[in-house]
Amino acid sequence: QVQLVESGGGLVQAGGSLGLSCAVSGDIFRYNAMGWYRQPPGKQRELVATMSSGGATNYADSVKGRFTTSRDNAKNTGYLQMNSLKPEDTAVYYCNVKASFYDYWGQGTQVTVSS
Repeated sequence: QVQLVESGGGLVQAGGSLGLSCAVSGDIFRYNAMGWYRQPPGKQRELVATMSSGGATNYADSVKGRFTTSRDNAKNTGYLQMNSLKPEDTAVYYCNVKASFYDYWGQGTQVTVSS
């Protein structure tokens, strides 16, 4: 019944912007932390950004100053705004919700940044 669906991925030129959304079905979003992760081709999944249920944020050094995460608990939706995109940002981006004793993951959305 719990489902996370990422949307907003696509192809963008270096220096451009892209916004991702994570829609969460079920009743597990409001009181739990959420996060964004990415997996570049041939590499391990890595942290992009996290946000607590109260709004405290944390960003990977590689995206600080360029990416911004936010959430709307009333809509059970998380967001990732990506600016000044670089080719090295190319990856499958995943949304995560950390509930008690279990992490929920979406299927991911592809972001490709051309040179």
